[in-house]
Amino acid sequence: MQLRRQDVLDGAIAILDEYGLADLTMRRLATLLHVQPGALYWHFPNKQTLLGAMADHLLSGADAPSTEESWDAQIGQIAHRVRDALLSRRDGAELVAATYASRLTTNHIRERLAAVCIRAGLPRRESELTADTLLYYILGQTVDEQARLQMDSAGALTEDASPMFDSPDPTSRFDFGLKLFLDGIRHSTADRVRR
Repeated sequence: MQLRRQDVLDGAIAILDEYGLADLTMRRLATLLHVQPGALYWHFPNKQTLLGAMADHLLSGADAPSTEESWDAQIGQIAHRVRDALLSRRDGAELVAATYASRLTTNHIRERLAAVCIRAGLPRRESELTADTLLYYILGQTVDEQARLQMDSAGALTEDASPMFDSPDPTSRFDFGLKLFLDGIRHSTADRVRR
């Protein structure tokens, strides 16, 4: 049977789910797929390109057009879609953060967020910076959430761990930060109207 690009991607995602991002190697992937490591490079020229494809696969539904009416509800919906997608896979946030840093993703979440910010009244350049800032908030918050979940499942968190992280629940903490973010956009656009 001939190895297809989708086979490589599916195998990489299976390793991510079972072992985590740190243990996803091209050698392990080749072993799983019963091929020589060189066969993988017909489909992905290097590991970074594979990671970018994995991130795009993970985020594939998150950049769909929003079904909400108001700009703030649209941003909230997209932010929750991204967070849900990141949480759907072990180390999902870490994977996507690494590929965003290396600019290897091709999804349109940033552009979709920037377009909503423009509709909210921000200039294009500020909208792009706002989209970047929001994405990094989502990634950072979710990397922390996933790391704590993994530490908890490994028994590495102690009873006397900081109560700051125990309450409220992770979704409420995420929503609190998102509300602050949206309030900042409102404030910025209101300042423009007053000028």
